[in-house]
This record gives sequence, structure tokens and C-alpha cells, in this order.
Amino acid sequence: MPTTGLIHGDVFTEHDTGSGHPECPERVRAVLATLESDGLLAELDASAPPRAATDAELERIHPAPFHQRVKRAAEGGQSWVDSPDANLGARSEHVARLAAGAALEAVDRVVDGRWQRAFLATRPPGHHAEESLAMGFCFYNHVALAARHAQRAHGLERVAIVDWDVHHGNGTQHLFEADGSVLYASLHQFPHYPGTGLAAERGDGEGEGATLNCPLEPGTGDKEWLAAFEDSVLPALEAFAPELVLVSAGFDAHVRDPLSATEVSAETYARFTSGLLQATASSASGRLVSILEGGYDLEGLASSASQHVSALLNSPA
Repeated sequence: MPTTGLIHGDVFTEHDTGSGHPECPERVRAVLATLESDGLLAELDASAPPRAATDAELERIHPAPFHQRVKRAAEGGQSWVDSPDANLGARSEHVARLAAGAALEAVDRVVDGRWQRAFLATRPPGHHAEESLAMGFCFYNHVALAARHAQRAHGLERVAIVDWDVHHGNGTQHLFEADGSVLYASLHQFPHYPGTGLAAERGDGEGEGATLNCPLEPGTGDKEWLAAFEDSVLPALEAFAPELVLVSAGFDAHVRDPLSATEVSAETYARFTSGLLQATASSASGRLVSILEGGYDLEGLASSASQHVSALLNSPA
């Protein structure tokens, strides 16, 4: 089977969001514990340590005044930056920079053939981060940074981002909505935070048609989410023919999650994963990097991530 990499580390528990916050260190601990108990951890190549994204790498997406502001806020003892839902502690900017760097490292390893696929058990999440705005538990947009890195450092022309977090990835959409070289496809609950992601939002200018939103109503579950995925997302991927697939892998559409009103089962994430790999087998040759986003019920998060990783490991190249 193709090599699947894993990037994780105790450092990702050092991002301190405060007592009782849903985006907590226990999230990555739960994921790793379940991967181990399900016998998957031993099948993953976890040899790559996280490394920090450089200023120049961050500035492909986030201008210097922004990342400097995040760093000052963290090191200066502020409890949040830009938005009250972007909570941070003294180590948070460093940890966010490591999460961003992990995404770049995974792209390097997948594009150069050391890995074929990768899963990143990192935090904080990233897909709500705008070019110069932290929000929604996010500081740096890791999946956007990964897409630009694939293009700038490796010369890829077409990159697809598939986002199945229950919350629409406003930051990712806005960063690429005028760029036809990056397909952004999102499944999400609507109406819901952050209020973006209407089906009519299809991109602008040269990027028109390269944004695909599949808003799903509260109360929907496996049937509706799989239908949107299979009927809309997969055909769009096949038509776009990406050379690399990136996943904003939020697991908060799970039926147990406290921050959603959707009823998706853990097993559906395995079907999403297998479908992605099959739809892009010709163009991307199985190259996929998956980055943990949301998921706030520990049992639902961990079981869903395990299903996802099992499909990464066991789907054909």
C-alpha cells in the first residue's frame, strides 16, 4: 500500500485557549489515542517532526503586519486577537506557525514522493483565518498556505481544496475566489457560523466557477451529505483534474458534536475519503494532504478521524 504520513507532536497541546474552551488540547490527544487503539498508528509514517513556517512562507498568504500582530498579542499576554473567538496563550503563535509548517512539510513529502498521502493531527485549525484577520479559533490558514506552497515551491498548476468542516471555510474561499488555479469545494451546515457559503458564491473574475459551495440544512445527515458530495463535489473534482488534493478535515458535522446541528456518522468520512482518492486518481495519482480542522466532541472527533485515516491507508493508489 502507498505510504501515508502523520505529523503530530506534544507541542500542539501547548496552544492554550482557556478553561472549558471547545478547541482544547484533548482534541489531538483523543485522535492519536484512537488511532493507536484502532491499530492505525503503527501503519503511519510519523518520522517527520513539525517545523515552523518561516516569515516568507507565511507571507505568501498573510502579510507581515498580520503575523507580527498575532505574535505580539500572544507574547504580550492578550487572551484573544482580532476577534473574541480567536483565543490564545503565550505559546499560541508559535504553535500556529508549527501547524502551518507541518502543512508545508507534508506537501513537500507528498509531492516529492516520500509519502503519497498525509494526515496532520495539529491545532489550532485554520480555515476561518482571512488574509489579515484571525477568527473562529483560527490564526493562520494552513490549507491555503499548503496550496500556495505546492504552486510556488513545486510548480503545480492546479490544486483542489475540499472542506467538509460543518462551518464554511470563509477564509479559504476569500483567499482563492478570484484564482482559477485553486478549486475550493465546501460541504457545510447553513445557516451557521460564519454566515458565508451560499451556493450562489461561485468565485469572481478568473476564479468564477472554481468555488463550489454545498450548503446543507440543520438536521441533515449521511444521506444528504453523501448526495451533495457524490453529485456535486466529485464531478467538479474530476472536471478540474487537480494535481494535488488538500482536505480541510473538520469532523464537527458528526451527530455528537456540540457546535453543529447535523447528523453525520463517522463512517461517512471514510466514504468521503475513498471517493476523493478515486475521483482524482488519474490527475493527482493519489496525492492528498489532510489537515485537521474542527471537531469538538472527543468521541465523535476521534472515531471520525480514525475512519478517515483508515481509508487513507487502505484505498488503492
